[in-house]
Amino acid sequence: MAPLPYDKAALEPLMSRETIEYHYGKHYATYVDNLNRLTEGRAEADMTLDSLIRTAVGPVFNNAAQAWNHQFFFEGLTPMPTAVPDRLMHRIAVAFGSFETLEERFISAATGVFGSGWAWLVVGLDGQLTVMTTPNADTPLRDGCVPLLTADVWEHAYYIDYRNRRADYLKAVWKLVDWQKVDARLPE
Repeated sequence: MAPLPYDKAALEPLMSRETIEYHYGKHYATYVDNLNRLTEGRAEADMTLDSLIRTAVGPVFNNAAQAWNHQFFFEGLTPMPTAVPDRLMHRIAVAFGSFETLEERFISAATGVFGSGWAWLVVGLDGQLTVMTTPNADTPLRDGCVPLLTADVWEHAYYIDYRNRRADYLKAVWKLVDWQKVDARLPE
């Protein structure tokens, strides 16, 4: 498991220590443990998560993708608000017209995911920024997109703090985004 880049209570009050303990410490940990068990003694044990996601199927894919998605999600959050760097802001303006429009589209897409899944800001195959969603363990890596930001919309990500108010959770996540990290993920 990748270590959290902040203390478990650092995202409070927007995301509680209890949520982090369950989401990071139980759910994410279970995907990593399952993946290690499934690949133990097999050639897949030496593959990177990116490679496994692109080639694996069934339980190995599901656990690899969920481990990758969770790591990516937790690494994209910060307790210290960051400004959107100029380079990223320019790309957002070109793709969405404004930062506020990106926020509206991202939260709307994430709120609209039926059941469990993920919302993403990605660089699409055309090189443009776009918002997309994926169900269950799926990830834009399999589509050849470059993920920049994700929000976990499985109920375990928000039910302790927000119960069934997914949109409120997403507004909180938006306030925790590390825009410096998102910018660093943007290809040249």
